[in-house]
Amino acid sequence: MYRILLLGLSALIFYPAFTQTGKLSMDSCYAMAKRNYPLLKQYALIEKSREYSLENAAKGTLPQLNLAGQGTYQSEVTRIPISLPNLEIPTLSKDQYKLYAEVAQPITDLFTVKYQKELIKSNAEVESQKIEVELFKIKERINQLFFGIILVDAQIQQTELLKKDIQLGIDKTNAAIANGTALKSSVNALKAELLKANQRIIELKAARKGYLDMLSLFIHQQLDDNVVLEKPAVLSVSSSINRPELRLYSAQQRTFEVQNKLIAARNLPRASLFLQGGYGKPALNVLNNAFDLYYIGGLRLNWNLSGYYTAKNERKILSINQDIIGLQQETFLFNTNLNLKQQNAELSKLQELIASDSEIIQLRESIKNTAKNQLDFGTVTSNDYITYLNAEDQAKQGLLLHQIQLLMAQYNYQTTSGN
Repeated sequence: MYRILLLGLSALIFYPAFTQTGKLSMDSCYAMAKRNYPLLKQYALIEKSREYSLENAAKGTLPQLNLAGQGTYQSEVTRIPISLPNLEIPTLSKDQYKLYAEVAQPITDLFTVKYQKELIKSNAEVESQKIEVELFKIKERINQLFFGIILVDAQIQQTELLKKDIQLGIDKTNAAIANGTALKSSVNALKAELLKANQRIIELKAARKGYLDMLSLFIHQQLDDNVVLEKPAVLSVSSSINRPELRLYSAQQRTFEVQNKLIAARNLPRASLFLQGGYGKPALNVLNNAFDLYYIGGLRLNWNLSGYYTAKNERKILSINQDIIGLQQETFLFNTNLNLKQQNAELSKLQELIASDSEIIQLRESIKNTAKNQLDFGTVTSNDYITYLNAEDQAKQGLLLHQIQLLMAQYNYQTTSGN
């Protein structure tokens, strides 16, 4: 129940900031996606089941009430084989009846009830952690959508800058045509490039809308085309692993430990106080062959030794299950560390590419600016200018791509490590 309240509160904190400013952060997406995910509703069901099970287990300490009755006919009854003068010794009837109620208060069952409660709590924690594992996977999908939109926005901005450079080339070429230093066909090539840039923006906006629609479904908020996504801050990645799967493995191990205690508690001698009262023929006085009331009370001890037949194997099964969980955890840590090493190599590669991209852009920009000046005097053709312009644009697009990829790789690294 605490998890549900926490997630709901987080979503309420983030949601007003989005509606007032028109900006959407990644953290708010995480919170709203978790709140909206249908699996979250299972928390309430698990909590209710846990409460009912604990309530039932606690009733094991209450006095146990038993009602019973029987009527029998037997082939022989006890007789006193003596005869005394002037004394008639009664003989019991062969048909006998008994109706009684018994109240028993368990004493040693308190230990069993204690471990039953612990087992119920442990099982509920296991189920809750399974949901945590599934909810954690949402972060990976939010990362892909969120960074996909950021990358598209950056590409749209870069394409708008490209359009400005093309338009500047068109203006210069028109001036050259007016001066008789360029042919009219030269400006047509630039206009064609401008149309291509407009087409690219149309494609990018369509892709952005597709990402927004999917993100809207995840966070259960309608996002229009004007929404602005806040670019996440650069992270300092941590190699420590704090995934919910590890907490799930720990919860499962605790369950086996409690089950082991429960096996020992079930095989202990069981003592209880009891009081039995009834009505029967005969009652406690076997010499009275008539219906009569009776009661009896005391301390009862019961020790079922047959439980020891299977206790040893039950403990071995628990030990095997613990080993299986231990191997699953070891395998999970191995694969996670392997993924982290691969992602760390990807981070290093992207950092080197970004450093190289900056140098390439400087060179491409210098070449383009030179061609732009030469375009005024007709010493380069519009096709040459387009070639230099596209080369610079590709270099800038490459830098944008690598920067977003680096940021996404950092968040994926943190997601993989669970930090």
